[in-house]
Amino acid sequence: MFLYRLALLCAAGAAAVLLAACDPGATGEAGDTAASAGVTYSCCADTDVDSPYYPGQVVSVLWTVESTNGPATGAAAQVELSASLTGPYATVGQLKSAPEGSTNAAAYVTFTAPPVRPSGTPGEKPVSTILISSDAGPGYYNLTTAMKQGGQTVGGASIIRVVTSAARHPA
Repeated sequence: MFLYRLALLCAAGAAAVLLAACDPGATGEAGDTAASAGVTYSCCADTDVDSPYYPGQVVSVLWTVESTNGPATGAAAQVELSASLTGPYATVGQLKSAPEGSTNAAAYVTFTAPPVRPSGTPGEKPVSTILISSDAGPGYYNLTTAMKQGGQTVGGASIIRVVTSAARHPA
């Protein structure tokens, strides 16, 4: 499954460095990080996205805080981590070809995690939790994650599959 590792710089004044190191909204293979000083947030582990989910289940988006090699510059600004699921799409191809930010209210729903504001302490493991509604339709959902700091937002996306409860307990 296509995964990404979103690396985000948490030192004040580093937004320009971060934006130069990462393409906002870009995704890559697991393990990709931005090379810069300060603290980074990485998301998502294989276990976050590789398993099927069911209506009524909680998706736990596990964020990891890591110190980078260089020194931080300036005082840290408040960081806000966000995550949401939008779907269902019938196929992965349909999800990937949907225009960014477009949602047909009749066809798609969005489930959003409450914002997480981590302290930035190395080793901290913030978690965004998204409750999939018990009446959610089966299909592919776009998992979007973002970090906002100092007026700048950087994010990424992956795909979550929601299956019916009948698929959980085949007859």
